Amino acid sequence: MAPSPDVRVAVTLGDPRGIGPEVAARGLAAVGAGPHAAWIVGPAECESDFAGLGRFVAVGGGAGLDPGRAAGLAIERAVELALAGQADALVTAPVHKPALAAAGYHPGHTEMLMALTGSGEVGMVMCDEGGADEDRPAKRVLLATIHIPLRGVAEALTEDLLVSRTRLLGRALRGDWGLAKPRIALCALNPHASDDGMFGTEERAVYGPALERLSGGPWSVTGPVPADTVFVRAFRGEFDAVVAPYHDVGMAAFKTASFGRGVNATIGLPFIRTSPDHGTAFDIAGQGVADPSSMIEALRLAIRLAGARRRGRVRSGSSRP
Repeated sequence: MAPSPDVRVAVTLGDPRGIGPEVAARGLAAVGAGPHAAWIVGPAECESDFAGLGRFVAVGGGAGLDPGRAAGLAIERAVELALAGQADALVTAPVHKPALAAAGYHPGHTEMLMALTGSGEVGMVMCDEGGADEDRPAKRVLLATIHIPLRGVAEALTEDLLVSRTRLLGRALRGDWGLAKPRIALCALNPHASDDGMFGTEERAVYGPALERLSGGPWSVTGPVPADTVFVRAFRGEFDAVVAPYHDVGMAAFKTASFGRGVNATIGLPFIRTSPDHGTAFDIAGQGVADPSSMIEALRLAIRLAGARRRGRVRSGSSRP
């Protein structure tokens, strides 16, 4: 999929010790972004690998820059490009959270992007947009809570959080994905959705009031649906997206079904942002064996969503691209 000529994407290279630079180069070559449609932001020593693939923006002033600082500077510069209207979308290669934190930055893309843009609320959505030619419905999972200990999930998962996260997702599915009436499922917290209170009270005390507040909106919300069935139903096409109560229940299901095709999209930002669904993979970096599939999908989704947002295009409600 070649990008529309009016879509410009900024690509950050992540931790330069990892596979980010190589999958970014292969991804840009695969989608054919071209020198006028892409900014590549990273350490100067990577510039020669991106000849003809876009306009390179060097950060840090040369080789030997601390890798965490290099990754952080690249994110900052790419956000500046997007906020200035010079890029319509941001695609980020993987960072190493400890290195980013050691360099004085927020220890992750989502938190850092939220701070840099002053966004009030953002959400992490894992996406596999499927394909009509393969009869694969789209798979989308929003994480209601992200990087917190499991023992803190029940306290963090409040009625207000479920409502705000679901509304944020609904607005993104309508505005960016172009789904006229999104079908959203709320994944239960407890086994069997608590079996009427036998295994917990959250489904009655938290999910119940949240569902009442979400009813009657421009989307259809179903739940709470037990975790052992909701993803099967959604990934077969019954729902357009699932709101998962915590990180691992959503990520385990999604990556089992879509590893290598998955994309992480941040919603709620003033621009489109996507990234591949894998990490830095230090153990295979520089060997030429890293799979660029997820980066390719991240670029394609960013281009598609940014193009739709830029042109104000809203498609009819469908869970297929």
